[in-house]
Amino acid sequence: MSKYLISFPSAAMDVPEGELEAVGRAAHAVVEEAKAAGVYVFAGGINESVPPMLVAADGTVTEGGYPWAPALNGGFTVLELPSREDAVAWAARMARACRCAQELRVFQFDPQS
Repeated sequence: MSKYLISFPSAAMDVPEGELEAVGRAAHAVVEEAKAAGVYVFAGGINESVPPMLVAADGTVTEGGYPWAPALNGGFTVLELPSREDAVAWAARMARACRCAQELRVFQFDPQS
């Protein structure tokens, strides 16, 4: 089985005012379904009020991430699934709940991790 990342950037969520709570309940319901199905690994969102830090190989720390990279934000769900087709189905559930498209990626297996 492979682990899949289902994610979206914050800007993708264009939810009308007053409906964000309903979206949150729907997204949490999908997470509960994943837990019940035994495929849940973890989920959460980037805390955008805490700025990223870039830690160099020598331990030097600077505020901010890579200056050339797009901001990393939004919501993330990691599920362990038997197939890409199953991952697409779960991503579709999350897309319906969050009311925005989800990006789907597979983690490369590393037997030493």
